[in-house]
Amino acid sequence: MTSVPAAADPIVEVRDLVHTFGKDIRALDGVSLAFGAGMVYGLLGPNGAGKTTLIRVLATLLRPDSGSAHVAGVDVLRHPTRARTRIGLAGQFAAVDDYLTGRENVRMIGRLYGLSATESRRRADDILEGIGLSDAASRPVRTYSGGMRRRLDLAASLVGRPQVLFLDEPTTGIDPRNRADLWALIRQLVDDGTTVLLTTQYLEEADQLAERIGVIDHGRIISEGTSDELKDRLGGAMLELSVEPSHRDAAHRVLVDALGDEPVLDLDTDRYRVTARDGTRTLLTAVRALDAAGIEPDDVRLIKPTLDDVFLQLTDTDLQPEVST
Repeated sequence: MTSVPAAADPIVEVRDLVHTFGKDIRALDGVSLAFGAGMVYGLLGPNGAGKTTLIRVLATLLRPDSGSAHVAGVDVLRHPTRARTRIGLAGQFAAVDDYLTGRENVRMIGRLYGLSATESRRRADDILEGIGLSDAASRPVRTYSGGMRRRLDLAASLVGRPQVLFLDEPTTGIDPRNRADLWALIRQLVDDGTTVLLTTQYLEEADQLAERIGVIDHGRIISEGTSDELKDRLGGAMLELSVEPSHRDAAHRVLVDALGDEPVLDLDTDRYRVTARDGTRTLLTAVRALDAAGIEPDDVRLIKPTLDDVFLQLTDTDLQPEVST
């Protein structure tokens, strides 16, 4: 298992969590992670990797077989009631009552947090204003769009003013515009001091929002770091270029002499690829050498690894929506 560096004064710290379903399904197989306050930590993994199981443990909804978990300084296994006062949870599906209004839904959750009726009303109005639902707050939730329901679910999770917010695939099933709106809201929450643990099936979402990312597969954290660190582990950028077919042999020789590496011709795209060890300087060296040889590329560019590349290499699978473990 990949070693996860300890965060200074972690707000979430998980050590060697194990959880099994029945005899055969080991949903968590010694998961360890730790990260500090005031950030988005992204958790990526294929369907069944253990993302939702981990969220359920941290949210005190599931007790693991072994291991430890602390959130905001509280041992969630020993003191679940105290932990619940410091966390918020928005699951994969909006947990709201269709027959209540948006305002009534948020007020109800406030009362469940133990707030007075007056405080619940005040916080509900403030949150609905901040999340852009004030105009629809008096309407029954059954009239809301999918994006509005997700925002309302997020509003309900915030009424208790959690130090740590767990978002389990919060943008699944909503359109790109509403997804962008939710991204903006999540960024604002972090700016206001909330720490977010985000599970997602969207690699772009993790790339855009997460300061650090953990990749989980078969119940284990198999890699962890910033987005750039994960991409760099694939070997950095590649130089890609195409030339006229009649110039390919000459271009191949020029690139070997100039860069010291053997370019590879991709027969599907008719483009040469070669490691760009010095990034843009490699590109400039290649272009100048080709120009000196009288060869003009049809196209030339630097390609950096994406999180898609990282994920596919680490897990050898595509991401799919996770609905169970």
